[in-house]
Amino acid sequence: MIRPPMSRRLQGFGTTIFAEMTRLSAEHRAVNLSQGFPDFAGPDFLKEAATRAILADHNQYARMLGELPLVEAIARSLERRHSLTYDPETQVCVFSGCTEALHCSFQALCDPGDEVVLFEPYYDSYRAGVELAGGVPRFVTLRGPDFRWTTEDLEAAFSERTRLVVVNSPQNPTGRVYTREELSTIASLCQRHDVLCLSDEVYEHMVYEGEHLPIATLPGMKERTLTLNSTGKSFSLTGWKIGYATGPAEVIAALATAHQFVTFAVATPFQHAMAEALDAPASYFDELLESYRKKRAQLVDGLSSAGFSVQAPEGTYFVLAGIESLGYSDDVACCRDLVEKARVAAVPPSVFYDHPHEGRGYVRFAFCKKEETLQLAIDRLGEFFHAGT
Repeated sequence: MIRPPMSRRLQGFGTTIFAEMTRLSAEHRAVNLSQGFPDFAGPDFLKEAATRAILADHNQYARMLGELPLVEAIARSLERRHSLTYDPETQVCVFSGCTEALHCSFQALCDPGDEVVLFEPYYDSYRAGVELAGGVPRFVTLRGPDFRWTTEDLEAAFSERTRLVVVNSPQNPTGRVYTREELSTIASLCQRHDVLCLSDEVYEHMVYEGEHLPIATLPGMKERTLTLNSTGKSFSLTGWKIGYATGPAEVIAALATAHQFVTFAVATPFQHAMAEALDAPASYFDELLESYRKKRAQLVDGLSSAGFSVQAPEGTYFVLAGIESLGYSDDVACCRDLVEKARVAAVPPSVFYDHPHEGRGYVRFAFCKKEETLQLAIDRLGEFFHAGT
């Protein structure tokens, strides 16, 4: 008998829900609102910058920590927007998207048996990354309909074995933007227990209610915070896979040790292009936000008209819509009907929970799409749920 090819570490993870729903979307010719990638073009100035970089022969292996123009632009951007100062040569590292940065973070910072606090629902790479590194996830549940956690639950998740707490604000998939009070509570616990904070801030430019507050700006937190980000979200070029991390030099050095054995370096011409992007005028980000604000309103209104229970998200480009008002008690069954019968693909959020029952009453839609794409999905959902009425 041939030994099973997949290692025990990977058994149980399987194909991501995003790949599975995208496959079903293609199979049923559905409108794909399941996966968070834009179906519209990225900025011309960035594509032109990448072309110039290629023609200028920036085509060989990049500096492992990131091309100097890019890491310098990252440092300038953080100082300009948040008054956070980082040494671009030792406190910044560029990765193949935020997903690689997450993987390298857990590999670099977690020993087997270390505990990592995760808020659920979570981006699926968090749990996979923790467990592949031998870590033990401890969950704090964000409960609907407003998706808030309690201080008591958070305090109970910390122990003498806690190594990391993962913060994602704006939060995927709930759309929550954490308040200063919430972040201060997390910061206090990190300092009390001598714990590092990994802050995933990839949706920082998509905040509609409240404000984006990097936890590294709070007193005593810069020296214990590793911040991850992704240019793909902010510039609608997810296929370029340019993510980055900032933090204390010794933490970045640890991540770089893992990074050198995963990708070693990231696509050189795209790094040079993104260096220009991070120096874009504030008007670019204002226009991006206004565009997503309109798309958010369009989808929220359309889902409400179709019969979903919807609260507009405070941030990100995702909506969690309640399905119990439509007669569903199982998000997986609902998503199956949506893709097969309504021909609209969504994601069942129960897969993002350690306690799946918490997510059964919702489905997640992405609105990082053209207005006509969103309208087609809205029309199909309306026809499906109102047929025969």
